[in-house]
Amino acid sequence: MKKRISLLIAISSAMFCNSLVAQKTPTYSWKNLPKIVQPTFAKDTFNVTKFGAKPDGITLNTQAINDAITACSKKGGGVVLVPNGMWLTGPIVLKSNVNLHIRKAATLLFTEDKSQYPLVEGSYEGKSAARNQSPISATNQENIAITGQGIIDGSGDVWRAVNKAQLTESEWNAKKASGGVLKANGLTWYPSEQFMKASVENRSMLLKDGVSLQSFADMKDFLRPNLLVITKCKKVLLEGVTFQNSPAWCLHPLMSENLTLRNLTIKNPEYAHNGDGMDIESCKNFLVDGCTIDVGDDAICIKSGKDEEGRKRGMPTENGIIRNCIVYNGHGGFVVGSEMSGGARNIFVYDCTFAGTDKGLRFKSVRGRGGIVENIYAKNIFMKDIAQEAIFFDMYYFVKFATDSPRDERPVVNEGTPIFRNMKFENIVCKGANKGIFVRGLSEMPIQNIQMSNIVLDTKIGAEFIDASNITLEKVTLISENTKPVISVNNSDGLTFNTIQYKANAELLFAIAGERSKAIQILQTDSSKAQKQIEFTEGATKEAITVSTGK
Repeated sequence: MKKRISLLIAISSAMFCNSLVAQKTPTYSWKNLPKIVQPTFAKDTFNVTKFGAKPDGITLNTQAINDAITACSKKGGGVVLVPNGMWLTGPIVLKSNVNLHIRKAATLLFTEDKSQYPLVEGSYEGKSAARNQSPISATNQENIAITGQGIIDGSGDVWRAVNKAQLTESEWNAKKASGGVLKANGLTWYPSEQFMKASVENRSMLLKDGVSLQSFADMKDFLRPNLLVITKCKKVLLEGVTFQNSPAWCLHPLMSENLTLRNLTIKNPEYAHNGDGMDIESCKNFLVDGCTIDVGDDAICIKSGKDEEGRKRGMPTENGIIRNCIVYNGHGGFVVGSEMSGGARNIFVYDCTFAGTDKGLRFKSVRGRGGIVENIYAKNIFMKDIAQEAIFFDMYYFVKFATDSPRDERPVVNEGTPIFRNMKFENIVCKGANKGIFVRGLSEMPIQNIQMSNIVLDTKIGAEFIDASNITLEKVTLISENTKPVISVNNSDGLTFNTIQYKANAELLFAIAGERSKAIQILQTDSSKAQKQIEFTEGATKEAITVSTGK
C-alpha cells in the first residue's frame, strides 16, 4: 500500500512538473518576440602588446594573443584589446568572460601557414568530422564577445579550390601563378596536390569509431576550417567587426544559446565554395541585427544537424530574430536547410533587403533528412535582382557528397520525412527574379499551412505549387512576363487564392494538373483580364476548384 501511495505521489509530482513546464513555454508572436540575454564584462583591459604581440604583419602573434585571453579570463574577465595594426596570428581560442575588442584600424590576419592549424574533431554539415582547427573557436564557454570595428581575415584563398569559369582571365592567370596545381582538364585550380587527390577521390572527412585523427593527415589540406566556431557556449556577442575571406563557412555557432550578432559585415568572394555567411546550428535564443552580408553561398542559414545524427542530437534551432539585414551576393538571403534534421521553429525575419542573391527566402530538404520546420514568420522583406526564386520551398534538394550516409528515399512517412509547416509571410516586394514563388513538397508530405499576404512580385514566371497543402495567397500581385500560366498547381489541395492581381491580357491565369489536386478556391479575383481563366490537365478536373470572383 505504501509503495502504491509513493508511486501515485511520484506520478502526481511528475504531472505537476510537466504542467509547470508547459505553462512556462512561451507562445511567440510579433507582439511577443524571443528574448535574448546579452553578456556583460568587467572594465579591466588587457592589451595584447603587453604580452609581446607586434602589429607588423610578420610576427606570428598566436601565443601572445592567447596568453592575453587566458590571463583576462583567469582574473575574472574584461577586455582583450587588439590596437591598430596588422596582427598576424594562428588559431585563437576564446574563454569565458572575455571581450576580444578589435579597433577600427586593426586587422587580425590569420596565417597562410596551414601547419599552424592542427587537426581537431569538428563538425561538417551537421556530422562529426576531422577539420583543421578554426582560426577562432570556443567550446563550453560563457559570456564571450568579439567587438570593435576592425577586420578579421581568414586568408581563405590559400584553402579553397576554384574553377576557371568563376574567375576573369586575369584572375585565373594570377591564381595559377600563385602556386597550387591544376586538374587534368586544366579547368580547376587546387591549393595543393594533397587537396586535389582528396577532392578527385571524393574522400570523406567523417569521424567513425576506430578511426584516429592522424589517419586524415594525408588529406589535411582538404579539411578546410570554418572561420569562427562557437560550440556549446552561452551568452555570446559578435558586434561591429568585419569577418572576411573564410576558408569555408564564415560564422558557425553550434549548440549554443543567447547569441547576438549585431552590425557585422561578412564578406567572401562569390567563388568561395561553402562560403556561407552565418550558419546558426542547433542554437536557442538568438538575434541577428543590422548585418551586411556578401558571400559565395547561403547568407543567413538555419541548420540543426544532418540525417540520423541530427535527429539523435534532437536540438532544433529555435527562438530567433533576424532583422535590419542587407544581403548582396549569396545562394539565399534567409535559408533553412538542408541540414535541418533536428528541426527549426519560432524564427522571426523582418525589415531585410536582398539585392542580387540567387534566391530570397529559401527552404530546402530531402527525403531521409527528417526534422520539423515550423512557426517561421517573415515580413517587410524587399528584394531586387534575384537570380532564381524570390520565395522557394523544395523537398528535392540533393547534392551528393562523400559525407552523405545512405538514406531511405522511399515515398513513405517515417522518421526521415522532413515536415515544413505553419509559416506566414507578409509585406514582401521583389523587383526582378526568374520566378516569384516555387513550392514543391513530397507526395507523402506536402508543404503545408503557409500564408502569404500583401506581396508584390515582378518576375519572369509567376507562381508554381507542387504537392502543397493549405496554402493561402491573399492580396498578392504577380506581374510576370510569362503568363501561360500565371499560377501553376500540380497535385495540391486546400489552396486559396484571394484577391490576386496579374498582368492584363494574361494568356492563362491558372493551370491545374494532377488527379490529387482538389479543394482549390479562387476568391475576389477578376479573371476577366485573362484570355483564359483555368486549364485542367493530367487528371485534374473542374471539381477541384471553386471560383467566387469579384472586380
